[in-house]
Amino acid sequence: MKYWKKLTQKERQERIEIALEGNVDFAEDTSLGYPASKLDEKVFYHDAPFLKDAPSLKAYVANPNHIGCHTLGSSESAFQGTHEIEREVLRVLAVDVFKCEDEQFDGYIAPGGTEANIQAMWVFRNHFVYNHNAHNSEIAILASEDTHYSIPKGSNLLNIELLSIPVDFETRVIDEKALDRIVNQAIDNGTKYFIVISNLATTMFGSVDNPDVYTNLLESLEVPYKLHIDAAYGGFVYPFSNKKSTINFSNPKIDSITIDAHKMLQAPYGTGVYLCRKGLIQNVLTKEAAYVEGMDLTLCGSRSGSNAIAVWMILFTYGPYGYYEKVSILQMRTNWLCKQLDELDIKYFREEKMNIVTIHAEYIPKDIAEKYHLVPESHDGNNKWFKIVMMDHVEIDNLMELITALKELR
Repeated sequence: MKYWKKLTQKERQERIEIALEGNVDFAEDTSLGYPASKLDEKVFYHDAPFLKDAPSLKAYVANPNHIGCHTLGSSESAFQGTHEIEREVLRVLAVDVFKCEDEQFDGYIAPGGTEANIQAMWVFRNHFVYNHNAHNSEIAILASEDTHYSIPKGSNLLNIELLSIPVDFETRVIDEKALDRIVNQAIDNGTKYFIVISNLATTMFGSVDNPDVYTNLLESLEVPYKLHIDAAYGGFVYPFSNKKSTINFSNPKIDSITIDAHKMLQAPYGTGVYLCRKGLIQNVLTKEAAYVEGMDLTLCGSRSGSNAIAVWMILFTYGPYGYYEKVSILQMRTNWLCKQLDELDIKYFREEKMNIVTIHAEYIPKDIAEKYHLVPESHDGNNKWFKIVMMDHVEIDNLMELITALKELR
């Protein structure tokens, strides 16, 4: 690891203090032009003694604005201290986790994986429009039927067609024959450019797509494409559980990646990450935001810097080896659950290196599903699967309760 290391509590606290000192202090500085301030002191305590030992909370109260993209050009100088913290987070994720070359990436801490995925599609759509004179009707999104709902949402917002590719019911693997048929039909109907969304762990199944299935076909047909990896769920699991994975920037065909820190990393909700290669994010420059220092290259505009600081705190509290140990424990618990289900002859799906187990609904009575808060694939009365996610709070004792309840049905 080049940038990611474990820091002591004192080192973390000192680093955040330095970052906050680099920002405007609304309580002390004369700052007349910003439509912002510290959080309302009638509601939020600015001088509470515990804040000196809680850098994340202190940053939250200071209310830094991280508008813009801090990996490219200048940014709002009033918050330059904590902007550097965000750059440190992105550097760790892009270079140390997802194998990008130094300074060959852009990105930002987004308000969730949904925005990060839409940002990717927005960047790619504009890339084809600006560089190939494409019309929206000539661009299509390719994604599996298991893909996250942010993809159809982005399709609707961006006014580009989504082509949903079937998967095998049991293995959740992309149906390559169907993919071939759908792509060729789209080309016959006038599609010239493709935005590919490949899943690094789907939300319901934890299934991992092979991006080569898409790229091999599109290259054989000699049609331009851009490839995005939706690792919103798997991004903080798969690179650690599968050291041989090449679903990262070492694959030159991968253009961008989404990760969610508010899932496995246990950061506050509203903490997604968008990463892309250099030369792409400029496609979404909003020139009309002239009063913003630097370039407005994000979908959301203003966003809380405290979320970036929360991610930084978690990463540098664990360090790479501490976090690997955490993922390994979750893998062990997942393996234990699968062994119990095998002994009960209960059918399920589990991606080998992931920590989601999705069980055929026929084995799970409604009362058990409700008691243990198992999540259904569908709430419309036609549900075929229930999933269990091995999060940090899910221990063997909790799983044993479920297994005992299932045994009693025998």
